[in-house]
Amino acid sequence: MSAAREELAATGAHLASLGLSPGSSGNLSIREADRVLITPTGADLAALDADGLSVLDLDGTHLAGPRPSKEFPLHTAFYRRDPTTRAVIHLHSRHAAAISCRPAWSEHSALPPITPYYVMRVGQTPLLPYAPPGDAQQAADLEQLPFPFRAALLQNHGPVVSGTSLTAAVDAAVELEETAALLLALGQSPARLLTTDETRVLADRYGTPWSPGGRCAADGDHGGGGDQLGSHTG
Repeated sequence: MSAAREELAATGAHLASLGLSPGSSGNLSIREADRVLITPTGADLAALDADGLSVLDLDGTHLAGPRPSKEFPLHTAFYRRDPTTRAVIHLHSRHAAAISCRPAWSEHSALPPITPYYVMRVGQTPLLPYAPPGDAQQAADLEQLPFPFRAALLQNHGPVVSGTSLTAAVDAAVELEETAALLLALGQSPARLLTTDETRVLADRYGTPWSPGGRCAADGDHGGGGDQLGSHTG
């Protein structure tokens, strides 16, 4: 059994233990050279069989193992989009799924820069318009977005995140869920966002994507106080 298979199974159990994969929801993949190991359709992440994973090529052709998750087009889109991507995680985690039902904060990110850790570990997270689960066109739209990102929210559905390792993807998925929970806890209360300069410094330092000119903290802000969440939720 390969180390990648064992790592994928262990990661599924870890995410389930955190409550981020209710029932048989969610799917994971890891890239090995020009092959993708992905969880099968209907798999319970809490009890993955490391020997029973699906194997695809980068175009999504099913090569071996059971039938893959219907969401495999999202996974292969991330791998084709960025050759440094080594893992993809799609969850139905409660708070991120709730945020996906709201309008995006900006064109480039569904969530604002509310904490440094969201910028450091996730970066801008576009909201993809609703499509049925497994929709190939939604995956094609994700692949072709003309700005950098490592995570996205699927409207009325949930998060999908990528990483240069499975550990990095898990960290991003957890941080995205925590950021979403924080935003929901704040509701419509006024809240300070990171300023444009503060966000840029973090993104540059940690190599995370945040597009200049996106609706980052208000450039009209004076005194470094940051944007106010209450006026930027629509």
